[in-house]
This record gives sequence, structure tokens and C-alpha cells, in this order.
Amino acid sequence: MVYSKALESVLEMVENTKYMILQFADLLGGIKGRTIPASYIKSVFEKGSGFDGSSIPGFTKIENSDLLMKPDPATVNVLPEYIYGRPVAMAFCNIYTPEDEPFESDPRYICKKTVEKLKAHGYKPYIAPEIEFYLVKNENGEIKPVEDHVVETHRYFDVMLGKDLTEMYRMDLCDALVDIGMTIERGGHELGPAQNEITFKYSTPVETADNVLRYKFVAKAIAQRKYGWTATFMPKPWTGLAGNGMHVHISLYTTNGETNLFYDENGYAGTSQLCRYFIGGLLYHSRALCALVAPTVNSYKRLVPGYEAPVYLAWSKRNRSALIRVPEYRIKDNGATRIEFRVPDPVCNPYLAFAAIFEAGLDGIKKKIEPGDPIERNIYRLSETERKRLGVGVLPGSLKEALEEWATDDICVKVLGKETAEKYVELKLKEWEEYRKNVHNPNGTEVSAWELKKYLHL
Repeated sequence: MVYSKALESVLEMVENTKYMILQFADLLGGIKGRTIPASYIKSVFEKGSGFDGSSIPGFTKIENSDLLMKPDPATVNVLPEYIYGRPVAMAFCNIYTPEDEPFESDPRYICKKTVEKLKAHGYKPYIAPEIEFYLVKNENGEIKPVEDHVVETHRYFDVMLGKDLTEMYRMDLCDALVDIGMTIERGGHELGPAQNEITFKYSTPVETADNVLRYKFVAKAIAQRKYGWTATFMPKPWTGLAGNGMHVHISLYTTNGETNLFYDENGYAGTSQLCRYFIGGLLYHSRALCALVAPTVNSYKRLVPGYEAPVYLAWSKRNRSALIRVPEYRIKDNGATRIEFRVPDPVCNPYLAFAAIFEAGLDGIKKKIEPGDPIERNIYRLSETERKRLGVGVLPGSLKEALEEWATDDICVKVLGKETAEKYVELKLKEWEEYRKNVHNPNGTEVSAWELKKYLHL
């Protein structure tokens, strides 16, 4: 059997567990799955576990509903015991048809296909996200940050005891993530009250997407079980505070992982021509990509000037007002050369988002799309006339506008496939219509009660 050695290792790892939670991402990025007792773990790894695909948004029709979930042995981890009060393991699954073929609308499979495509072109992709979230509490029916005792809104890098109430939580989260096999690089207080970020090590797109889901699952579990709080990844919980972003750092290496193809010591900010073509592709397709990387109505409340969120289509070194930034913390370290794409937020489906990002960059390389001149000024302070003169475009202002971009740019359709793309757009248009019917001013920038109810627990 293909998994014999891997299964042997899994059974040893979960020997003392009571249950295993089998998980996968639906088309919209929600975590789905079921729990099996330890006595069935071996059987599920060998045969899979059947489920009703028609009950998962965007998967199958009711007349063709049977699907199988098969756990990937490489993704098995054991959760801290205090989360469920007993030893519980978790694993991510690949989805298959009854004919044992990969299910075409499985986001993890879609991401795998993009990785294989990049490999065929001689590239090994790496990606690392910076995932922000708020810790909140329900106080007399009002959702508030757990640090509502502090007046200032600029809380970046707070570490003062009594002011920062979330440091111990961050340490607990880091401990738990390390225990389940993730490599943690740093954690800190972000700009908003009780806003946090833990950064973990880069990896390939599929493994990183798995880690995004692990991170969110464990962050929510610890907040709820240990502190009585809610960890929310909602892009913009409050109108007047910083939003939650998921900036992603991207690089391409040779297939053996030894040479950074984005680096050239003579290039602007140490970037190679290939890197600049990749940037060109991202900029060219960014408006269409928004429907995947900023996928909710609320996402566009975050993408406004004034909170370090991107709005304008430009690139530059160091410049956080640009859509794409070339970090320059260590100028002479060629292994550190990468680009930062600042549009995504934490509620996107990471498998689909990462696949689309690399597809757009690859298109830029194939077609040799130049990104134009970098803009090193604060773009938020440029007049509209100056931006037009410099050729600086703008991101969509709403989910509806982002979805309309698919009619003129098929980059996302190319990644998802026609049928899956149609299902995704249908789900998102329903979301837009639901918002429009339930909010007095759907074109406004205020965060509505409907949005809090809809997105707080994503």
C-alpha cells in the first residue's frame, strides 16, 4: 500500500489519542470535516471516509453527491490536550471521487496542480503569510477588543504589562503551533487594540496553506477554551481601526531549492528581471485576483487609504503604500530577496489565493510584462492627477466590482477551471445580494452589523 510506512508513523503518533478531526477547506475557505474515534483511524487512511459533497458550498450537485475524504499522513498533528479536554489529533484531507480520481473542485488539489505547473517550468515556489487577527469579547451585546481599556489606536509593538493584555496569549499560541510541527519566527502586537500577528516559516504553497488553516483553527481554539475570548480574522471589524491583512511574501527558486531566482545584485532593490516580470504579472492581474484574495464584502472596507492597506497598483522597495513591496531589511542577503503582495486578507481560501498569485506571476514571466517604474513616494498623498500621470491604477472598490473583472481577465478562471470558477462566482454574487438587501447603504464605508454577524467567526 502506498501509505504503509507513512501510516505506520501516523499510528505511532496518534497511539494515545481518543479522536482524530479530519479537515478540508471548502471553496470559500471555510474549514469543514468530521471527527472519527481512534479505532477507525487506520481504516480511514486506507479507504477514506465518504461524505455528502452537495452539502458543501460549491462542491457537487445533489444527484452526484458522493465524495471521499482521504487524510494526508504528512499533515497529522496532535492538539494540546486542554483544547478538547482529551488527546485529539487532526489531519488535512484530499478529496476524491468514487472512481478514486482527484476531485477537480478541491482547493488543495487546485493548489497542487499550480505547484506542478511551476515545477515543469523549472521553479520551486515559496510563500510566507503574515496573518493578523483581533482578540475580542462580547460585552453586553457589543463586540469589543479585549484591550478596550487603552485609548490610543496606534498600538504597534506594545509590550507593556497592564497595557498589552495579549502577550501571554501569543506565547500560548506559539507554544501550541510549535507542538503541532510549525516553525514560529516571531509574534507581536499589531496596530489595533488587541490586534496580533504570529509569523511562521515560509514553505511551498500547499504546505503554507495547510499552516494557514492550522494557525486559524488553533488561534480560535486557544482564545475560546483558555481565555473566553474570540479570535477574529474578519478583514475590517471596526470602521475606525486597522484591518486584518494577510500580506504574503513570495519567491521562486530553482527546483532543487538552492538558487533564489528573484535575486540579482545589480537589479533594483536586488531584484532580477524574472522577479520584475513576476511583479508585472501580479500588477496586471491584481484587479481580477481581488475576488479570490479579498473575497468578502467586508474585505473592501479594509482596502481604503490610511491604514497601511493597499489601494493603488504600484510597486516599490520598502514602501508600504504600494500594492507590491520589495522588503529590504537585509540588502546583501540574496536568500532574503522576495516580494510582498499586500492585498490578501485572512478569510480568503489560501489554496486558491496562492494558486492564483503564482499563476498571475507566471503569466508575467511568460509574457515578459514589465511592472513599470517603481514609485517611492507615499502614494496615499499623491493627487489623482499625479497618480494618472504616473499610470497608477486602483483596486476594485467592492466585491461586486472585483467579480466583474473576471469578465475581462480570465486568470482566476484559468486557475480554478471553468466549472469551479462559475460555482465560486455564483456563491459570491449571492453573498453580495444578501449584503445589498440587508444594509441600508451598501456603497458606504461603515462596517455594518450584518457584516459583524456574517464574518466575525470566519
